[in-house]
Amino acid sequence: MASKKILVVLTSHNKLGETGKPTGWYLSEFAHPYEVFAAAGYEITVASPKGGVAPLDPASIDAAKGDAVALAFLEDHKALFEQTTKLSTFAGDAATAKKTAAAFDAVYYPGGHGPLYDLATDVESRRLIAAFALAGKIVSAVCHGPGAFVNVRLNVESPADAASPHLLSGHKVSGFKDSEEAAVGLTQVVPFALESAIRAVDGAEFVPVDDWHVGVVTSGKLITGQNPMSGTAVGEAVVAALK
Repeated sequence: MASKKILVVLTSHNKLGETGKPTGWYLSEFAHPYEVFAAAGYEITVASPKGGVAPLDPASIDAAKGDAVALAFLEDHKALFEQTTKLSTFAGDAATAKKTAAAFDAVYYPGGHGPLYDLATDVESRRLIAAFALAGKIVSAVCHGPGAFVNVRLNVESPADAASPHLLSGHKVSGFKDSEEAAVGLTQVVPFALESAIRAVDGAEFVPVDDWHVGVVTSGKLITGQNPMSGTAVGEAVVAALK
């Protein structure tokens, strides 16, 4: 039987608002699910809005001290995030996005603060997500990754069409809590508070767990996790859903 194919979408954004500090995607939130996907024999393809090097948040490297999985990923799999394919290759237009959704079994969005700045509004990303959802494929994310979902309408031709159903409507959803954002001192820095944005979607139900605990929600084909601690569990939920 052919192996499952996962498309991972990373941020291309590397600046944390006006702070002058760097940001990007969060190491453990790619490394831990990757370990789960690789163990299941899945093929992994990585895209980002700009292609090429997807910026890794240096703070997530510091946070990974003692995390053997994340450090091994950083050492052994640099090509995955330094040679990403431009997102337009997969979702440059509606027809391409539909072909991509047909070719892959799931799409996965790691977090880090970067996605709040680019993927939340990126037209190609929203088109891609709509195509996967409408094709009945797994749409997944962890921590700030669900920020890529908050502006997605289920319309591949026009994924911002307010008349089309919202991706999150009718779903239970997890993501980085506002209290967790406050705890890291970035409430006034980020472009929007993720929990609040999810709660603002008509028909979406935000499902939290205690701060900094593992939290994963599977709602139909939508799989979301709360924070960096939830990466492995999100990966496992995707694997379970694809069996």
